[in-house]
Amino acid sequence: MSTFIGDWHALLVLVIAGFLPNEVWRMLGLWFGGGVDEGSEVLVWVRAVATAILAGVIAQILVLPPGALAGVPDWLRYGAVAAGFAAFMLTQRSIFAGVVCGEIVMLAGKWWLG
Repeated sequence: MSTFIGDWHALLVLVIAGFLPNEVWRMLGLWFGGGVDEGSEVLVWVRAVATAILAGVIAQILVLPPGALAGVPDWLRYGAVAAGFAAFMLTQRSIFAGVVCGEIVMLAGKWWLG
């Protein structure tokens, strides 16, 4: 089992350095933001900025792919994004369905290419 999971020291460092600091901020955000109106102008703006940043990151990964994704042909990357977006729209805006569909298209295309 340890060969599958790896060194337990590395997992402990990952939990202490990665998970716990993130959870503190999440809990503080939940505590402070509990009474905030979701339709307020500030939250609409924050949501729009977060969506724009995410779209920019996705576009950068799509156009200039890092690592192993650089070995995937352009047409397959763009096709997977198009298929994921189509699934997103066809399933009443289900993010899960869009991501799963895009992943399936990407993996199937890479497997088919050999």
